Amino acid sequence: MNSSVWFAFSLTLFAGLSTGIGSLIGLLSKKFNPKVLTISLGFSAGVMIYVSMVEIIVKARDSLSVTLGDKSGYIWTTISFFIGIFIIAIIDKLIPSYENPHELNVAKRIEKSSEKDKAKLLRMGVFSALAIGIHNFPEGLATFMSGLTNPTLGISIAIAVAIHNIPEGLAVSAPIFYATKSRKKAFVLSFLSGFAEPIGAIFGYFLLRSIFTETTFGVIFAAVAGIMVYISLDELLPTAEEYGEHHLAIGGLIGGMIVMAISLLLFA
Repeated sequence: MNSSVWFAFSLTLFAGLSTGIGSLIGLLSKKFNPKVLTISLGFSAGVMIYVSMVEIIVKARDSLSVTLGDKSGYIWTTISFFIGIFIIAIIDKLIPSYENPHELNVAKRIEKSSEKDKAKLLRMGVFSALAIGIHNFPEGLATFMSGLTNPTLGISIAIAVAIHNIPEGLAVSAPIFYATKSRKKAFVLSFLSGFAEPIGAIFGYFLLRSIFTETTFGVIFAAVAGIMVYISLDELLPTAEEYGEHHLAIGGLIGGMIVMAISLLLFA
């Protein structure tokens, strides 16, 4: 593998393993600040939505226009975008709500639990790790593809994905810790759930490199944009509002868009 592939893979590894940061926050911190999490999640959503609609979709359309022509390229960019949304929505639907990290309210579940519920909490944490791993797989592919084609864009997406992986790490580690009283087990399972992202990157590289053309790139990039927009609207913003005030989440969203816009202008 050449240096660009290693760079893209390292970005994906960084983004995926940030679930461990969420685990550490949950296990080590005595005071949790929900406002900071709300702003961070809103910021991450802003970065991902802006870069998807302004940068990734444009690059996908340019690539597809080269081989298919302007009109057909535009049509297939649109189709691929919604295919990406459809894929991640199906993944979301196939995971029962109890195990779905998007539907978890860890604090409330733990608060209501007694000593008799330890087995249920452990099951919840393990299934959360599996569910988060499934969701992280396409995110890993998205981060890897971005880093492979545009390092600056890849860094921005990796940071955004890393921010939103932090509360997912908390969602895994908290119930496992309360069920087992083992910080080590809670951290390890949370940390391992993030490995789905670099696995997604490896899968994408070895499966797609033999058929990698302008058309393939355009279709995948447009689908990646759809995946990122769906994650932002379905996961990041609802979670941000759950932890804090609506206006803080929207402020973070706008801030993320502004930062992403400035970074794209600087490196244009």
